[in-house]
Amino acid sequence: MAVHNSTEGVYPISWKRYILPSIHPQGWKIVFAVFLLFLTAALLCGFFIPAPWGAHACAAAAIVGIPLTLFSFYFFRNPNRVTPDDPEGIFSPADGLVCSIVKMVPPKTLALGEEQRIRVSVFMSVFSVHVNRAPCAGTVRALTYHHGKFVSAADKESDENERQEICLERSDSIRIGVVQIAGLVARRIYTPLTLDQRLAAGEVFGLIRFGSRLDVYLPPGVQPSVLLGQTTVAGETLIARVAQNQADSTGTADSGAVEGDFSHAR
Repeated sequence: MAVHNSTEGVYPISWKRYILPSIHPQGWKIVFAVFLLFLTAALLCGFFIPAPWGAHACAAAAIVGIPLTLFSFYFFRNPNRVTPDDPEGIFSPADGLVCSIVKMVPPKTLALGEEQRIRVSVFMSVFSVHVNRAPCAGTVRALTYHHGKFVSAADKESDENERQEICLERSDSIRIGVVQIAGLVARRIYTPLTLDQRLAAGEVFGLIRFGSRLDVYLPPGVQPSVLLGQTTVAGETLIARVAQNQADSTGTADSGAVEGDFSHAR
């Protein structure tokens, strides 16, 4: 994670961001497991299947295994990101597509109170970067894990999916909620956070495997800076600003009035 607060100068173009980024530590065991699986299959085929069929089976295992190994590396990539030095900014916690913007009361387990807030949802496909980043600097005040279903994270029914809820409290005591939601294929949410842990804006805090969604509950009265269908970059895309967008929390937007359905993006 990098924070860049200069508006002048030259920023080095790094091949680590665009061509061969690092991967999240949780991804290495998946990459090696996939590679070893198909390597073992190729060796067994060559040893037990007589020629020339053994050679053909080895080639088939390589044709399937090499692309899957490369895709595993691609899926768990963790490219460098530059988070603007903006204390009032709230940034996207995930790469993906803004699939929903709706005003609603957050879950009680998020410890955000009973006042309605804008919830911005970012849907991540299997081709998105799945490393999640803190939307702002803050201290972890609540952590709640829920077992649940595994429907598509783009569906409205995904509110009952497996999820991890996180409450971040800024230095000015403003609280923001972040919810990681497992999707149709995702079967694991990785969030090694602890209560009272301090996070910097844009800092990596977790990972969801193979298609999922991130919800951000903005502070009361704060309006989003993103649009439905907009593409976001974790740690870089500004989704709201507290100071300039602070508005009357009793605004006229009805629950669901700004909600969009981008379920076709799944």
